[in-house]
Amino acid sequence: MTRNIGILGAMAQEIDEVKALLTDKTIVRIANREFVVGKINNVRCVVAFSKWGKVAATITATLLIQEFGVTDLFFIGTAGALADGLKVGDIVVSKRLVQHDLDARPMLSRFELPLLNRVYINSDPELTELAGKAVSDLLQNGVENMVGEEAVKEFNLAPTLHFGDIASGDQFINSDEKRNEILGLLPDVQCVEMEGAAVAQVCLEFNVPFTVIRTISDTADHNARVDFGKFIVEVANAYSRAIVLEIMRLI
Repeated sequence: MTRNIGILGAMAQEIDEVKALLTDKTIVRIANREFVVGKINNVRCVVAFSKWGKVAATITATLLIQEFGVTDLFFIGTAGALADGLKVGDIVVSKRLVQHDLDARPMLSRFELPLLNRVYINSDPELTELAGKAVSDLLQNGVENMVGEEAVKEFNLAPTLHFGDIASGDQFINSDEKRNEILGLLPDVQCVEMEGAAVAQVCLEFNVPFTVIRTISDTADHNARVDFGKFIVEVANAYSRAIVLEIMRLI
């Protein structure tokens, strides 16, 4: 079967350089969304901005699968660190996804997905390994080759690769209280964002392999000091381009 890779970005700015990689591209607009269809390194790809939050990302992922027939899905973007030791610029590749704001008690246990009898959704092992190898190879070659020396100095980048659980919810986490609450209930979670677990549920129900790749942009508490907008443009966008290109070379 010919692969048709779906690539979702959590923010529009995070996939600008990914879209620029596409050759023979066409743009398709559906449901107020722009899907860019083309090839990267001769691999057929469809790139789209997921839009923010679980519902919006669910719509975009469903369209990728139903309208464009993607066979594999990679979700890239930024996230807030929860686990100790994670720092700005680090990269987390998902092993499992969970919705930290899902609570249907007393009908179901906390975080349990209705009718699916599970709390976590596992990322596809092959795609997770592939993403991890791509990131590892890039980091071995030096982060300055991805973002430039100026960005490395400005954001004090010394990135490391991590694998683990990622939590999603329709909340922007920026307080110690909420960060500690999530960690207290889900101690294995590495980072938190707003879309990945919803996309994971779509992929599970459509039987489409997926993995999530998140760049740490902040520490999900009141101590964040990074210029987020500048980080997205100068670091996250460049990370996305390099990671996607390396993945396509490895496929």
